Amino acid sequence: MRKGEQTRAAILEAALEIASTQGLEGLTIGSIAEKMTMSKSGVFAHFGSREELQIAVLQEYETQFINAVLFPCLKEPRGLPRLRAIFMRWLDRIGKEIDSGCIYISGATEYDDRPGAVRDVLVKMHRDWQKEMHRATAQAIEENHLPANQAHADQLVFEMVGLILAAHQQGRLMGDSMSVKRASQGFERMIQHYQQTQSEILSQ
Repeated sequence: MRKGEQTRAAILEAALEIASTQGLEGLTIGSIAEKMTMSKSGVFAHFGSREELQIAVLQEYETQFINAVLFPCLKEPRGLPRLRAIFMRWLDRIGKEIDSGCIYISGATEYDDRPGAVRDVLVKMHRDWQKEMHRATAQAIEENHLPANQAHADQLVFEMVGLILAAHQQGRLMGDSMSVKRASQGFERMIQHYQQTQSEILSQ
């Protein structure tokens, strides 16, 4: 990369660290300048506003998230093996972020009732990710690993998101060292329920 690109990448990495621990609202041009030992004008040369910086951080986090969680799972067979791999890698990442904080989750809490460009980006990212979960669930249905029912698919994605949120909150806020394991067990229990439903449908 060129020097300017390297500097921008370094600023984004520093911003990610700050946003993880202090939230997107804790992210300022001044805090970045101090962490990078740069002038505020130097940071402004790469990001013209605080909002632009916050959005860039979200986009960088999304790129890292997709690379770490989704892409490795595409090597798994279509259907339930891939869906399970996606959920477990997502849960594993949440487990690692319990101490530092998940920007996806903390950002949603910060901006759930604050209209604006940052909230719009967050909403789109959550929707895009849930579309990937829906796609993996649909493939599991196509492979007859889960019952062919759109309502079941919608409910399954909803429950997976709920398990992730519960694991993060119980682990981070309540200090439950078993939160990730409990979420994993919850997922397997949920899948068993849907598979039982599928068996009942096929036996009719």
